[in-house]
Amino acid sequence: MRAASTQARGLSAVLSKNPDDVVITFSKRTPIGRAKKGQFKDTPMDEILHGLFKATLEKTKLDPTKIDDICVGTCHPPSPLYVSRAAALAAGIPHDVPISTVNRLCSSGLMAIRNIAHAIQSGETSIGLAVGAENMTLNPRPTPAISEATDANSEAHDCIQPMGWTSEMVAQTYKVSREKQDHYALISHTRANDAQSRGIFAEEIIPIEIKGKITSADDPIRGGVTIESLSSLKPVFPQWGEGSTTAGNASGIGDGAAICILTTRERAEREGMAVLAKWIGCSVVGVEPKHMGIGPIAAIPKVLAQAGLTKEDVDVFEINEAFASQFAYCVEQLHIPIEKINPNGGAIAVTHPLGMTGVRQVVTGLAELRRTGGKILCTSMCVGSGMGAAGIFVNEASASVASKL
Repeated sequence: MRAASTQARGLSAVLSKNPDDVVITFSKRTPIGRAKKGQFKDTPMDEILHGLFKATLEKTKLDPTKIDDICVGTCHPPSPLYVSRAAALAAGIPHDVPISTVNRLCSSGLMAIRNIAHAIQSGETSIGLAVGAENMTLNPRPTPAISEATDANSEAHDCIQPMGWTSEMVAQTYKVSREKQDHYALISHTRANDAQSRGIFAEEIIPIEIKGKITSADDPIRGGVTIESLSSLKPVFPQWGEGSTTAGNASGIGDGAAICILTTRERAEREGMAVLAKWIGCSVVGVEPKHMGIGPIAAIPKVLAQAGLTKEDVDVFEINEAFASQFAYCVEQLHIPIEKINPNGGAIAVTHPLGMTGVRQVVTGLAELRRTGGKILCTSMCVGSGMGAAGIFVNEASASVASKL
């Protein structure tokens, strides 16, 4: 049996507070830019990261010399480690602070959190930054290439296919109708538009300065989306399956970054850092590449079992909406009330900058728990090539405390 990655088991243990707990003391995201047309379409990833690092240090007053390590989750920029380190240096982080990058596609941001959390648990790191970042305008998904010998294996062939193909395969195999996909898409668009109009996202966004201009609000979210407008859209992948995926019921591509500061509870209390949340653990699974989108169906039960929790113990789920086909199937197979899932909309409405999403979901979910007084957050996403990931976090802050950060 594979080893579990969590130590605390059961609700009381998860909610307990111990000096060696890994905790989050700061969690924010940049505004999100709509790919190709939005506010970051001409902004390279290093500039977005530079702006985020600089704004974070200014807001938290964290002495950058105290940072032990940085991990950036990102997928497609060329030379990601070089540009990430350059951005950190330009923001005033000393050259003796090391940095790494991690790419597990759609879960890369969550893997950055996981890497820093594990380093803290091992005693190798005391304070670390976990970041997720992507500019999909300037760095779109490259077409994977494999040899003819490798491609002869059917699953190897499937794992490099376009994600739109996997959406159609899920819809076709599991009988997820176009009507059902549009229904779930409408929920996402409606919730995100409502959240933006009520200023909810402003609580989780840290404004950043790019080329002398302050950017502070998302630009991809569309108002006025109706079931009629969704049903009128033409399929974007008519060549595959039944052609039920559209621009309205799939995640948009976007640009942005998000960050969490992690340390031990003992260090946070000693340094006078506010504790926002406690890290519990993470799961990663593999699924059939052809049906990549069903990853959360395996990842969520696994991480709950590791923590000794039930679905009922979780107050908010942030499940990435890569496509409405896979999202609808995951929601219904997991038997989780939709009221608990993505209460302020998801990637169908706010877009899915690949490397950013894993941290963005944590930022968004924790902010929602602070507003509502909830405790347990479970995040999850399907992962390109046929995987899934999930994480558990405990909110420990009120909205009034977080508003001061």
